[in-house]
Amino acid sequence: MSEPYVLVLYYSRHGATRELAKLITRGVESTGMEARIRTVPSVSADCEATSPEIPEAGDLYADLDDLAGCAGLIVGSPTRFGNMASPMKYFFDSTTALWLNGALIDKPAAVFTSTGSLHGGQESTLLSMMLPLMHHGMVMVGLPYAEPALLATETGGTPYGASHWAGGDGKRGISTHEASLAQALGARVARWAKIAAPQ
Repeated sequence: MSEPYVLVLYYSRHGATRELAKLITRGVESTGMEARIRTVPSVSADCEATSPEIPEAGDLYADLDDLAGCAGLIVGSPTRFGNMASPMKYFFDSTTALWLNGALIDKPAAVFTSTGSLHGGQESTLLSMMLPLMHHGMVMVGLPYAEPALLATETGGTPYGASHWAGGDGKRGISTHEASLAQALGARVARWAKIAAPQ
C-alpha cells in the first residue's frame, strides 16, 4: 500500500492559481505528508480540439486514480463569473464512478481560487467548488479565524478557503497574508488526512 498523500488539484490559465497550489503544497509537506500536485486540461468549444495526454510543460494531468487514492483533496480554480472554470467542472463531471463506489467519502477537502478583481466572486467560486466535493461525501475544511492573516488580509483569504487577488492584468503577486493562508490550508487538510487515513 502506498504512503497517504494529499492531492492538490488545480486549473490555472495565467499562472496565479498554480502559484497558490505550490504554496498549498508547501503547507501539506510541512506536516510530513506527501503532496501530489496535478492539473486538468483546458476545454474547447472546437469539437476537434484535443490536449496531449501529457502536458508540454507544468504539472501532470490528474486521473481518477489520483483522486481515488488520495487521503485528502484540495481543489483550486480561477474565478469565472463567480464560479469555477469550466475545465475543473468538466473534470468533476467525469467522476461519477468514484461517486458510485464512495471512494471519497469522509476524506477531508478544501478549495482555493484566484481572481482578477477584489470583489469578483472569489467566495462564490469557493462555494461552487465545494458542491461536487460534498456530493462525494467529503468533509470540508476551511480556515479558522485563529489564523492571524485572516483578520489582517486586505486582498485574498476567506474562511471558505485560500484566495488571491491577481488584479485585472493578473500581475499582482501573492501577498504575505495570502501565502500564509494558503500554506495554513494545506497544513490543515494534511493534519485531518492523517487522522482520516486508514491505519
